[in-house]
Amino acid sequence: MWNLLAKTTRGTARALFALLSVAVAAYAFWYLYGGFRGGDPFAAQFAISGVDVPLHFFLAGLALLLGPIQLSTALRRRWPVLHRLSGWLYAGSLLVASVSALSLAQHAQGGLPSRAGFTVLALLWPCVTAIGIVHAIRGNFQAHRHWMCRSVALTFAAVTLRLMLGVGAGALELPFMPVYVAASWLSWILNLAACEALLRWPAIRARLRRRGGFGVGASA
Repeated sequence: MWNLLAKTTRGTARALFALLSVAVAAYAFWYLYGGFRGGDPFAAQFAISGVDVPLHFFLAGLALLLGPIQLSTALRRRWPVLHRLSGWLYAGSLLVASVSALSLAQHAQGGLPSRAGFTVLALLWPCVTAIGIVHAIRGNFQAHRHWMCRSVALTFAAVTLRLMLGVGAGALELPFMPVYVAASWLSWILNLAACEALLRWPAIRARLRRRGGFGVGASA
């Protein structure tokens, strides 16, 4: 019973992760071709920003689309060449997107706190990905997978940011700018924390079982 529940939960989480990634990536692509929205300070700022806006929206959206594919164990095992090719495309898209993100971060709404949050994300994003690539080149594939999970967690900050804005400023009707400033940090910090918990959970579960503290014992 526990195994079935765990498997169903994992499957549902993966499907939701993929759907949200596709939805936000599609929104990013649509934003590039949508009409100008008067009265929107973000749209006004993007309109005068220059090439960093289309670069970031398109390439970050592409990285977001490729993230769930890169994490697919089935694809990695059945089509390793496709996994490597899409991995390099993910890394290349992310690299350019992070440079444009660093430029956009310097003009983020909300002042210094939000600018600092987005700047740290823009710097951390390619660094974490580069560590994952180095591990792959060296043949340390477990470490490679772990670091690329962290990279995708940072990529998924685009989704978490919008969820936080939708819940905080939309559903809860909190003031927009404080929510936006908080989301500039929490959108990627929470993702990394969740990623670390998932990566460390098998070892934690094994220790609990050895100590007899995991209550599902023989039924697991």
